[in-house]
Amino acid sequence: MDKNQKGELTSPPTMELEEITSKINDLDKWRSIFSSQGLEVSTEMIQKSQENQNPDEESEERSDTLNIKKHGYFPSNILYSIPKEFIVAADLGGQPISIEMAMELRKIIFGNTLYTFNYEWKKSFFKFREPFTDMAYTLEADKSGTRAIQMAVQGHIIKYLLFTKNGDEHSSLQNLYEHSQKQQEKALAAALADILWTAGAGKKATICLFTNDPYFTQGTDYKADNFTERLQLFEFVNKEILEKFICAHIHCFKNEGCHGVILFLYSLLFSRTLARLQDDLDFTTQHLLQFSLGNFSARQALINLMLTGRASPQVFNGDQVLEENTDLQVQHGVLVRTDVGFLHWSREEMQQDRLPQVGSMLKTPKFPIWLCNVNGTYSVLFGINTSLLCNWKMEHFFDLYFYNGQLSQSKTVNLTIDTHSHHWEERSKADEGDMEKRFPSVEMTVRTKWEGAAINWHGAVPFY
Repeated sequence: MDKNQKGELTSPPTMELEEITSKINDLDKWRSIFSSQGLEVSTEMIQKSQENQNPDEESEERSDTLNIKKHGYFPSNILYSIPKEFIVAADLGGQPISIEMAMELRKIIFGNTLYTFNYEWKKSFFKFREPFTDMAYTLEADKSGTRAIQMAVQGHIIKYLLFTKNGDEHSSLQNLYEHSQKQQEKALAAALADILWTAGAGKKATICLFTNDPYFTQGTDYKADNFTERLQLFEFVNKEILEKFICAHIHCFKNEGCHGVILFLYSLLFSRTLARLQDDLDFTTQHLLQFSLGNFSARQALINLMLTGRASPQVFNGDQVLEENTDLQVQHGVLVRTDVGFLHWSREEMQQDRLPQVGSMLKTPKFPIWLCNVNGTYSVLFGINTSLLCNWKMEHFFDLYFYNGQLSQSKTVNLTIDTHSHHWEERSKADEGDMEKRFPSVEMTVRTKWEGAAINWHGAVPFY
């Protein structure tokens, strides 16, 4: 309470009361969470967290920690410690990770054993939009470096709902809508199992989950992160059993605080095996994540691993041999036609004449679904008619659908593609020098597959 000029007690302003109440509620919420984990937040804990801050983590995370007292936030390494509901029993039957395995895992991901995942990766998981809506089939993708992984999984979710669940002959856009939470979980489990099984060459796959206690501690050549050291590896040689196991533990991938994207990445790499991953890579790529724009992002090799089951760093068909100063160097491309395809467009790369030429193995997948890299941002483009990829007559006039992974997109965008009328070619000839500036990047991405296509957005505001 405050005093006025007469010395009388007055009530604080309404906004001030609301702010105080909000802060108390936030403190109570986190105090309850920490209490359930056997943790107690104190000034000493905050100071210790500041002293031991990981120098490799992002400036955003460091800023969060440094401003704890000012804004009332807790440090992210406490906030994103693994809650108990995501921890499995040590005697469940899995294989404990060893420090040697963890070191090799770090090398294939980061290129060394001392880097660790930052705040953005730790908080990322597979989060669906609201059930029982027209967007119930979609994942909400982070704007961070995990987006490529989330949108690749999105492509496989669409494949399951449109073409696998009910069969190709029943595919309809309506198959994507109005799903319950249980149906969302089933679709996610099917998508994850599909990617992991393909990475395991259709013979076996591995699921990584967390246990309560670490199996080893930090060493001179390894920096502990308090979750990799607690991995249990579960190996499966039957895809149906694999999918059922993922379903039973789906909360470990789709709930906040579970480190779900990291768990899936670990499962993917162990499914492929670390030895085969080394063989997949070539002299252009030595590890799967790169540090750029303040965050770790997926290299093409990781994207190809999710789409093809092989971590080849190139997007062209097959392997190519380069002759450099009498030395033969092999670049590894895509060897098989994929279920979910890949398209790539970048204004910057186009202007610098270094746009990668995506081969037909990725451009013409088995199902009309494409993971798209548009100016470095990942999205999904898909159709509902599989004949589009095997009947050239279907490619004259057809519909595609577009989702960019963001909450700002409230409905699936319908694009009608016309490759027969050549309206776009006529427009581009009038101003060839600026055509890549005059057209939305999504349209330019579509035209890497259907050159010269005219595209109708049906009133939607073009993306990018």
